[in-house]
Amino acid sequence: MILIIGGAYQGKLDYARQRFGLNDGEIFSCRESAIDFSKRCIYGIEEYVWSHADALETFREHRADWENSILICRDLSGGVVPMEKANRDWQKSTGRLCQYLAGEADQVIRIFCGLEQRLK
Repeated sequence: MILIIGGAYQGKLDYARQRFGLNDGEIFSCRESAIDFSKRCIYGIEEYVWSHADALETFREHRADWENSILICRDLSGGVVPMEKANRDWQKSTGRLCQYLAGEADQVIRIFCGLEQRLK
């Protein structure tokens, strides 16, 4: 699995499309209620975390379904702690999920200003 992380509007999806030759039919956007793990790329994992308190457990349970996928998640930390509790909880849950995914990943790539930085 390949995990791509980076801040908002840094070009994560554009990078994945170009680097891995993804077309629209291969990309699942997590704006839906349930994740379609059959897609080659799962984009916007942080959005899934926002509406699913059990997101980490869902990914653990479906490990075999995404082991060959490209997973893309926005980095919510940026060193800023949100004032609202719901946003702090979202940041914490997303961070914990990313830690798990990074540990399972073959590659972890951070995108900043459209440029890749290989972390793993």
